[in-house]
Amino acid sequence: MTRRTNLIDLAVGRLRQQITSGAWEVGTRIPAEPELTELIGVGRNTVREAVQSLVHAGMLERRQGSGTYVISNSELGNAMGRQIAGAHQRDVLEVRRSLEVEAARLAALRRTPEQVVELRDLRDRRADAFAGGDLEHMVDADLVLHRTIARASGNPVLLALYENLLDAITENIRFNFEHPAHDDDSHHELVEAIAAGDADAAIREVTDYLSELIGDVHLP
Repeated sequence: MTRRTNLIDLAVGRLRQQITSGAWEVGTRIPAEPELTELIGVGRNTVREAVQSLVHAGMLERRQGSGTYVISNSELGNAMGRQIAGAHQRDVLEVRRSLEVEAARLAALRRTPEQVVELRDLRDRRADAFAGGDLEHMVDADLVLHRTIARASGNPVLLALYENLLDAITENIRFNFEHPAHDDDSHHELVEAIAAGDADAAIREVTDYLSELIGDVHLP
């Protein structure tokens, strides 16, 4: 029984590695059982139990007649998602402020020249999306810019935390666009502060616009 359990744990670990490494991206279908047995080197029953374990963990989803798909690259993200489902927008904004202020500060200190070019391009794309008025394009463009700032922070732990809160952050961004209480912040000064390596200015820009949003949200 112990050996059987060890084989399942081994299979789960190898399947999880395929997902977390990006070899199997979110939204893609994983190989069929015969291919998985060859990839992992265990029997079909072990593969089946390993896959089911990751289904329960929320990383995989079985779709009748279609196969098994990757729906998340993080068990932590699923656990956090369940914990914050239905959270008040003010609470999400307060967490965003704590993460995004530090991300902006570190990005100003650590960004590469290539990341500066990317951030300016994403800022301009965000402006174009906002001018076009398409809500989903606005949300996507805003989210990509903030994720890129988090990546430019050079802190993998901060980035992981941010990535694992993406569902809540995405919904918060959408809520803010759907319920505008003031003119949109173009993030021009934020990006330029990061580009200039001015950590204090970057902190100030993030703090100001998120604090304003927090002040606009009223608890029931």
